[in-house]
Amino acid sequence: MTDSRMESISSRLNAVVASLPPQVALVAVSKFHPAEAIREAYDAGQRIFGESRAQELAAKAPLLPADIRWHFIGHLQTNKVAVVVPLVDLIHSVDSLRLLRAIDREAARHGKRQDILLQLHVAEEETKFGFAVDEIADAVSEASSLENVSLRGLMAMATNTDDTARIRADFLTAKAAFDSVKGGLSADSRSQFDILSMGMSHDRDIAAECGSTMVRVGTDIFGIRN
Repeated sequence: MTDSRMESISSRLNAVVASLPPQVALVAVSKFHPAEAIREAYDAGQRIFGESRAQELAAKAPLLPADIRWHFIGHLQTNKVAVVVPLVDLIHSVDSLRLLRAIDREAARHGKRQDILLQLHVAEEETKFGFAVDEIADAVSEASSLENVSLRGLMAMATNTDDTARIRADFLTAKAAFDSVKGGLSADSRSQFDILSMGMSHDRDIAAECGSTMVRVGTDIFGIRN
């Protein structure tokens, strides 16, 4: 990588970090970008990186520093759970009870308690995955009953549109669901339920205004994906 490329990733990363409120954590979405680009962001201070394909994550992780905190942010198939669970700190995209139970079983095999987020479907798009708002209470109950997962919060994606009012409405719906779930938890569980992952490169500012505590940003750091 050239010095100009390094400066570009570093300066872009620093600009994104500077734009975020202090209570909002950054996941640098590194999917489809090479290990060398991730290393440049790492050298600039970033430690949390998001991947969406199990085999790509498994190929990159051994090439990079051990203190990177990998997050899985894409749709996770149950047959890829065994690849992902040993590698990641947090799975954002738990979108079915079947997947939730598969993660619990795999975490038990590795003697770990896997941090997860339940994916909430608030967008006006059938292609998005996740639990409907009226399904989330049952999913929370199931997650809370499992011994090898730790429910840390919710993840949501807004409708893919230029209509900022629609985007804001989606995020406010997710925030209301998050607050409702948190209010119904026991004191111990409530203290650990602290992540609302919503907002990407194009809508992170709106997400932060609506209560996001974690944004997933790729293009504004690494440029257009290959």
